[in-house]
Amino acid sequence: MDFNVKKLASDAGVFFSRAMQFTEEKLGQAEKTELDAHFENLLARADCTKNWTEKILRQTEVLLQPNPSARVEEFLYEKLDRKVPSRVTNGELLAQYMTEAANDFGPGTPYGKTLIKVGETQRRLGAAERDFIHSASITFLTPLRNFLEGDWRTIAKERRILQNRRLDLDACKARLKKAKAAEAKAALWSDEVEKAEHELRLTQTEFDRQAEVTRLLLEGISSTHVNHLRCLHEFVESQTNYYAQCYQYMLDLQKQLGSSKGEIFSGTFVGNADSTSPPPAAASPPAVAAATLPAVPTIPVVPTIVGVPSTVAEGVLNPNEVKPPASGTRKARVLYDYEAADSTELALLADEMITVYSLPGMDPDWLIGERGNQKGKVPVTYLELLS
Repeated sequence: MDFNVKKLASDAGVFFSRAMQFTEEKLGQAEKTELDAHFENLLARADCTKNWTEKILRQTEVLLQPNPSARVEEFLYEKLDRKVPSRVTNGELLAQYMTEAANDFGPGTPYGKTLIKVGETQRRLGAAERDFIHSASITFLTPLRNFLEGDWRTIAKERRILQNRRLDLDACKARLKKAKAAEAKAALWSDEVEKAEHELRLTQTEFDRQAEVTRLLLEGISSTHVNHLRCLHEFVESQTNYYAQCYQYMLDLQKQLGSSKGEIFSGTFVGNADSTSPPPAAASPPAVAAATLPAVPTIPVVPTIVGVPSTVAEGVLNPNEVKPPASGTRKARVLYDYEAADSTELALLADEMITVYSLPGMDPDWLIGERGNQKGKVPVTYLELLS
């Protein structure tokens, strides 16, 4: 191996000179060349951008992948330049468990049917989460990483070079100052002064050139902000689409469960005689309700109501022609907002209290609801009956 002894000695001398200058500056024994205010602002802005980009990147990674072990594994795969293996999301895993449980309990049972429906929705939610994570990684995380691992490393490298050029410049200024002080005492030092002035001119040129390079890189931070702003908009759009999908999936599931709930509770609300396991004929009405679903409060059926037209039994109901029964009404709390589809229905607001009762021949999924002078049909699944 060929060693350049002169270059090695020269580099060692430069390093020692910089170390001496840096130490004397820290001790207040040497002067330091100060950068202009604009340059200092660019440096502070760059440092701020780097620090907040790191924090936003790390927290976004936590948001997308809460499991720290999984994040470490993905980091190792990325450093090894290998493809990260596909990972099952929590929603997909839950869907798998629900489906297997439904098969064990019986897919034809009410519980099994519901498990299958909920499991399918969880699978769709898990797939949507996977798409969101993939989209967010490409449109948001990757640009942030590229800045930290590319542009910022270049800026940091040029800043270190600028710092070394500044130390060299200040060291030359100190040597020139000493040479001039010695020249005043003896003319023999005139050569030293000329040499120190020459070195100062060279180091000043190198410092100015490096300062300009670093300045251009620091001013590029503005372009970085513009790029990150665009990526942030794309991230928000991806997140909005993800939550919109989840909301729609849950609405669909709620409707499916609402119809299933109406079938289960039909014998409770209107005394449906078509129950899969009817009680003995001699059983009293309270016993019938208890045998069907003991834990659910029931709405008494009004056998005859004065003023109810015969069209009720045919499935056509005009709430304005219905009079509330003297007894058998219940209070109910509204669980969700509901918009009336026509004039026979009553619009609902979440958390409000209304009075409800049932009529013979009504659809088991509906009740009559009253709020002050307003009256209309309301869906059972939007209510919580109060005892």
